[in-house]
Amino acid sequence: MFDLTGFQRDLLYVISGLERPSGQEVKERFERDFGGEIKHGRLYPNLDHLVDNGYVEKGRLDRRTNYYQLTHLGRQKLDERRDWENQIQTGQATG
Repeated sequence: MFDLTGFQRDLLYVISGLERPSGQEVKERFERDFGGEIKHGRLYPNLDHLVDNGYVEKGRLDRRTNYYQLTHLGRQKLDERRDWENQIQTGQATG
């Protein structure tokens, strides 16, 4: 999970909380939760990076709209990240 930027990790969290969202739905939720505007030129290349690395599946809703869904690997990586964060908070992390 350390191979991702903070923005990409946040996108994974947003996608994990939605049911097969479109890119526009991801954008709207991210902007609502984190504040500020996300440009398409930032959003879609980062979504593509997550797809290319196997964290997210991209499919077609219709001719113009794609959906995004966490893969098993994506869910596993989020779980590993949460475990690491919990270890840091409790002072149990090693390394």
